[in-house]
Amino acid sequence: MKYISTRDTSNEKYRVSSAVAIKTGLAPNGGLFMPEEIPHITDRDIESLASLPYEERAATILSMFLDDYDKEALLSDCTEAYSEARFPGGASPLVSVGGTWSALELWHGPTCAFKDMALQIMPRLLSRALKMTGEQKRAHILVATSGDTGKAALEGYRDVPGIDITVYYPVDGVSPMQKLQMTTQLGDNVNVCAVEGNFDDAQNGVKRIFSDKSCAEAANKAGFFFSSANSINWGRLVPQIVYYFSAYCDLVKRREIECGDKINFCVPTGNFGNIFAGRIAKEMGLPVAKFICASNANCVLTDFIKTGTYDRRREFHKTMSPSMDILISSNLERLIWLSSCADLTADCMKKLADDGHYTVPAPVLSSIQETFSGYFATEEETSETIAKTFREHDYLCDTHTAVAVACYEKYKRETNDATKTVIVSTASPYKFAYDVCRSLGTMPESHDPKTLLETLEALTSTKAPAPLKATITLPVRFTKTVAPEDMQTVLFD
Repeated sequence: MKYISTRDTSNEKYRVSSAVAIKTGLAPNGGLFMPEEIPHITDRDIESLASLPYEERAATILSMFLDDYDKEALLSDCTEAYSEARFPGGASPLVSVGGTWSALELWHGPTCAFKDMALQIMPRLLSRALKMTGEQKRAHILVATSGDTGKAALEGYRDVPGIDITVYYPVDGVSPMQKLQMTTQLGDNVNVCAVEGNFDDAQNGVKRIFSDKSCAEAANKAGFFFSSANSINWGRLVPQIVYYFSAYCDLVKRREIECGDKINFCVPTGNFGNIFAGRIAKEMGLPVAKFICASNANCVLTDFIKTGTYDRRREFHKTMSPSMDILISSNLERLIWLSSCADLTADCMKKLADDGHYTVPAPVLSSIQETFSGYFATEEETSETIAKTFREHDYLCDTHTAVAVACYEKYKRETNDATKTVIVSTASPYKFAYDVCRSLGTMPESHDPKTLLETLEALTSTKAPAPLKATITLPVRFTKTVAPEDMQTVLFD
């Protein structure tokens, strides 16, 4: 299978193997890699997957997209990545919560966020890609994070031979626990730097480094090249397809649905990568009726799905769900390409860069609305949902999952749709303990992570995840802050 750029499908130089796509991250023309063809899965295939453990489900799906990789090697990598040691109790447990919905808990990995689902396997895929392509230089991974990707990438790539990683995060745009997780990161090949501004400033800075020829030349002279661990890299996105199939398989296995029945997914999303992975699963044949795209007060995606106009020229809101505090949703480019063509995609991305907005044609919007519904939750609604869900269902959810629950309830009230729905739960509530405690009616005495964990444990009679308890014992290693225009300076120290 070959991969092509979302901005030019005719140029042969942008047509590459999956190993090259994973190694390079971005296409040379700035587009995102997509497979030339989407493989197909039948209901019978899904029934077969339902009988397998998660790691075998993952290897099966990945091998359909990464056909230049050895199948046995993929299975070995998946077995190691999704082991009990890394995901105690299972990689993606599906928990029945209330009536028509269940929570797909993707945060039982080493950093307690859904990004582990991709970033425990991605470093293995990249390491193999470097060998498969005969690469002699080191890879330097650049990551812009709104909170969870950074820690998951740091942990996934920690001390991986032949690879270094630098993570940039908005200085005041992550939770105390997220910041502590990153700044205490262990490993000899890792670097962490705060950026003045918000996530979009950090993300745009990383994109500038990728497109800066002088940076590329300096890196080449120093013996390395740049790649990405953000969801713009296909190697980050493709493992996320798996858990949509896995959730469906579990519902079939429990006999809550019959194979072939359609379900909904409600996904809290900022950069659109998580929910777009589900859209690929649907394209493959997963029976999905609707994807409910859940946003916080930074509702640029909600507005786009409703109107067809994407407009980042708006006030930026710092919210209690910081991983979704994003105004430039990079993976939306892939959806536009899937719904139209490369020429329109390139035109939209140019308008976004030059003018800050674009509008897709009515037929494209209609195609998107067939599959997606968009809703957003205010800060008050998010807080109320945390309290209500805990009170009525004895289920403790983090701030991002609460956004999804609130949006799902709005969707259900508006449509009366009683379809079985899976809400994608993206992080442990203990990563956002301050706002969870506050939502439950207790104002924490401080923002100190140790105090916050203990307060939430006492308040809810639940236990903080072991990785977070371990984090609070580690010394801070990284304290540097730079302006967005100076982000490249930390790469050549």
